[in-house]
Amino acid sequence: MNGTTERELRETICDIGRMLYERGFVAGGDGNISARLADGTLLATPTMVCKGRMRPDMIVHCTPDGAPLAGQGRPSSELAMHLAIYRLRADVHAVVHAHPPMATGFAVAGIALDRALLSEVVLTLGCIPLTAYGTPSTNELVEGLVPFIPAHDALLLANHGAVAYGPHMESALSNMETI
Repeated sequence: MNGTTERELRETICDIGRMLYERGFVAGGDGNISARLADGTLLATPTMVCKGRMRPDMIVHCTPDGAPLAGQGRPSSELAMHLAIYRLRADVHAVVHAHPPMATGFAVAGIALDRALLSEVVLTLGCIPLTAYGTPSTNELVEGLVPFIPAHDALLLANHGAVAYGPHMESALSNMETI
């Protein structure tokens, strides 16, 4: 799953989308995935497309500021969340946003994963803070994440789900699975 070329990353994003869908971490058009290429451009899942049914040609190639390149579709409406993570973390090259049921339950209940509840989580991710509520696809959502992005590799989004990120697609997925 370790893609380095644009084509390989497109395939990897589709593979991860299928995994998220098959594990019940996303339903319908929920969730989004992105990767930052070496030239700073991004690959992002398209808006309102089932992650379990994506094809590599559906992945949207975007400028570093999230604008789709000519001939591309529309990227996820939540791409601003990914852009904030990339802007604040030069080491991050992959972002996964999903709604895993257990983590989303904590997020809806207003409970951060900031205590040593499960040793595997503490050892790999440390604490996972709960961000302030922000309406999906708005700057309000992004503003709630910004204070936590520099010091964490995964966040619970109040009443929304979770976002995880890392230096490559596998680490972002692994962080989401750990949540």
